[in-house]
This record gives sequence, structure tokens and C-alpha cells, in this order.
Amino acid sequence: MNIFIWFMLGKVVPFYLLLIWFFTCKHWWYHIIIIPVLMYAFQIFEAFISDDKFIDTDNILWILPFCMIVIPFVYLIRIKLYDKYVHGIDLDAMDAELKALREKEADREAKKNQKVERAIERETTL
Repeated sequence: MNIFIWFMLGKVVPFYLLLIWFFTCKHWWYHIIIIPVLMYAFQIFEAFISDDKFIDTDNILWILPFCMIVIPFVYLIRIKLYDKYVHGIDLDAMDAELKALREKEADREAKKNQKVERAIERETTL
């Protein structure tokens, strides 16, 4: 019984501390805290439900699909925030600038085509 209580305290205390941190965190990356919270929750659940002698084995395999969703999502948010506030890159302004550049290029191409057509007309009328 002592070992079980020691084991559960080793799981419950970090679980609650991580939950408090998750609910009180002001930073943009707080969603990543969900991964260790789920890991501890799964380990606690496994301790009560499992009939196996060995617990805390292969837990990451159960959490891995969730990690594959959360980690890229958080990284995408990080990239957008980092570019905008650290590098000063505004993606909307860049899109507008690229659109204007494409329009300019299309105008140049249209003028070039008109010049070529005029030259062809001159050559055919002579």
C-alpha cells in the first residue's frame, strides 16, 4: 500500500500542478501543457483500471496521436506570432504587396504583347 500511495502521489501532484499551470498560463504556448497533463491522467487512469503488474509502460503510444495534432498546431501559431511580432513581418501586407507586384507584371506583359502585335501589324502591312 505504501508503494501505491508513493506512486500515486508521484502522479497526482504533478498532474494538479500542470492543470493549475494550464488554466493560469497567459502565454501563447500553453496548449502544449496538455500533453503532459494527458500523460499523467492516463497513468493515473491506468493505475486504477489496469490489472497488469506493470504500469507506466507504452503510455506514449496512447498519447502519440494527440501529440501529432497538438504539436504542429502550436508550432504553426508560434511561427505566425514570431514572424509578426519579432521580425515585424505582416503576412497580410506581404500578400497585398505580392498582389500589386503580380498586377504590375501582368500590365508589363500586356504592354509587351501590344508592342509585339503592333510590330507584327507593321511588318504585315508593308
